[in-house]
Amino acid sequence: MSSYQPTISIIIPVLNEANYIKKVLLSISKNAGSNRIKEILVVDGGSSDETPSNARNYGATVISSKKGRAAQMNVGAAIATGEILYFLHVDSIPPKHFDLAVFQALIEGYEVGCFQMRFNSDSNFLKFFAWCTKINHQICRGGDQSLFITNKLFHENNGFNENYIIYEDNEFIGRMYKLKPFKIIPAVVTTSARRYEERGMVMLQWHFAMIHLKHYLGARPNDLHQYYLKYIAR
Repeated sequence: MSSYQPTISIIIPVLNEANYIKKVLLSISKNAGSNRIKEILVVDGGSSDETPSNARNYGATVISSKKGRAAQMNVGAAIATGEILYFLHVDSIPPKHFDLAVFQALIEGYEVGCFQMRFNSDSNFLKFFAWCTKINHQICRGGDQSLFITNKLFHENNGFNENYIIYEDNEFIGRMYKLKPFKIIPAVVTTSARRYEERGMVMLQWHFAMIHLKHYLGARPNDLHQYYLKYIAR
């Protein structure tokens, strides 16, 4: 039997997330089930608060990058030395023994995949969309579910497309669905409902659906970003 044991590099893009970075790093420490997390790379896009110092204080390596999640994640991936890359949003908490679940998926032959997701909300509306993350179709995917991928596969496919200021996760996952079997791990990442609570749940979900539709119909990355700025970021 092979004694080979792959390692994970966790990559977290951040910008002014001083409180959330502490929460997610504590959760990683609490929920890891092995000693095979090689590094936690917090890629900072120019924070003006205590995000970088908090990340260092909680055991992460901080890397500076230009602003933009795609660019930040690519910077982290370029430095990462683990055989598996695990991309995690700062306001998403991985499940207990998430690393062991990723290793198991790798043993099963999967090179890329994600977890299911739930919101930290009692809203039935959000519970429905969280339930949809069980479905193995790319329309049900998103960065909040986190993403694992072998380092090799990620770099063979040139990483995230930095032309996408938003929708970078979906665009990349869409490419992966065309190349490889995609694993949905039956454990849940818990993600913050803060954007839905701030913007209005139904309206925000409507705008996300419109972004999906625009991409499907061939909208350019900048068109998606302009829609986001007009209807979501304000």
